[in-house]
Amino acid sequence: MSIDSGGTMSAVSSTLELPSSVELGQGPGGLAVARVFAPGGTAEVYLRGAHVAAWTPAGGTPVIWMSDQSEYAPGVPLRGGVPICFPWFAGHPTDATAPSHGFARLADWQLVEARETAEDVVLVFVLTDTEATRASAWPHRFEARYTVTVGAELSLALEVTNRDTEPVTFEEALHTYLAVADIRQTTVSGLEGAPFTDRLTGPLPAETEPVTFDAETDRIYQATTTTTTVTDASTGRVITVAKQGSASTVVWNPWIDKAAAMADFGDDEYTGMVCVETCNIRTDAITLAPAANHTMSVRYSVA
Repeated sequence: MSIDSGGTMSAVSSTLELPSSVELGQGPGGLAVARVFAPGGTAEVYLRGAHVAAWTPAGGTPVIWMSDQSEYAPGVPLRGGVPICFPWFAGHPTDATAPSHGFARLADWQLVEARETAEDVVLVFVLTDTEATRASAWPHRFEARYTVTVGAELSLALEVTNRDTEPVTFEEALHTYLAVADIRQTTVSGLEGAPFTDRLTGPLPAETEPVTFDAETDRIYQATTTTTTVTDASTGRVITVAKQGSASTVVWNPWIDKAAAMADFGDDEYTGMVCVETCNIRTDAITLAPAANHTMSVRYSVA
């Protein structure tokens, strides 16, 4: 089965048999979406970009945030959820025409596996190089395998294999938007003691307190593998973000002016989200020898 890149279906392996807990359908704009109904939780994953757009633990409230203003149109990234940034982060350093955050979040991924375990449902997506990607700002042969495990916890694992004949270097990020009741009463813990670069002002020394929010926040923490926790004081909910194979963490909230300037972001929506991103970017970029692979993973749990 295949879906055109304009919006209906990207690709599903012709041999794939879906369990009863997974339904393929259409979301807004006709985009293909896999809806998952596991005993431990539910989720939605768009095939374009292998984009996780929802995850709710059984009996809980949504953990993943999506903007009500997100566009569901060809060639336009979704706003919210878990965009996959690959093979570069933010703008390309030498090609101003290259798409921000790379081509993976705009590409059609192939759903190659869907299976059930005792409490979880596992989906596996694959993206490989094409003539278009080889003509891009990153012209290498590769295979990316993305495993999404849905249940009482949400686990995401991005494995990249170098299929080229020379070493390749890339950046990667799982640009996760987490739902909170009020960003002004939210803290991010676990990064105390780690120096960071404020993308608004420059490098800054480490802080001794959790991250709080009263203005636009855009921080890159590097050389840190620590687990972080997002505490929403207004509800008492704590989201734990435990990662492996990742040496960078980004914390982001656009606040008032930037939110108002983005067409796909509601003016007041900044109060209901925070990005805690699992990354390997800048000096933590990954270099792979031919045939080598690297896996970056993250697990979200709620208390």
